[in-house]
Amino acid sequence: MPSSIPGATPGGHPCPEAAPRAGAILRTADLVKAFRGRTVVSGVSIAVGAGEVVGLLGPNGAGKTTTFYMTLGLLRPDRGQVFLNGEDVTALPVYQRARRGLGFLPQEPSIFRKLTVEENLLAILEGLPHAPEARRDRAAALLRELGIAHLAARRAYTLSGGERRRAEISRCLATDPACILMDEPFAGIDPIAVDEIQGIIAHRRARGIGILIT
Repeated sequence: MPSSIPGATPGGHPCPEAAPRAGAILRTADLVKAFRGRTVVSGVSIAVGAGEVVGLLGPNGAGKTTTFYMTLGLLRPDRGQVFLNGEDVTALPVYQRARRGLGFLPQEPSIFRKLTVEENLLAILEGLPHAPEARRDRAAALLRELGIAHLAARRAYTLSGGERRRAEISRCLATDPACILMDEPFAGIDPIAVDEIQGIIAHRRARGIGILIT
């Protein structure tokens, strides 16, 4: 993880001895996962507090993605627990964790290519209990905040890598998450865009959002 993100904490290999921490938005406790008899994650405990950026670091094959997927709810751990704001969400599916404040920014492109940037954002906001006008206002505010208001009418497939990443982050922020999991957010974008995305992450950290990043 780039070290220039203010407030970032390099996590190294997830530490099985990590103690429960009061006030953690997101916490995993002793996660274990094996595939075909081979253990790929063994006793991983992580804690992410409000306004913290925690880096999940390690070489290929270290179990970072598996840990991410268990935390998000895409994989069920063989043992261990996941807590969100103190609630045990280990058995909950992805969408219920999202409703409780867990956001996810995948490494792969995650926007609808044939929709405009604004339509992509409204597609997420339509799932929230807001009036149509309030959704449009929220979309406009997020596009301004991410510096892509001028791209609102552009089709997603015409965006550069950095523009697409900012559009994806705006979608991730639409549900107002308390904690966001970001999987390789700087992959496939140019150095200038990397600097811009780092600034966005630092800004969200300053506003109290917890971030777990690979």
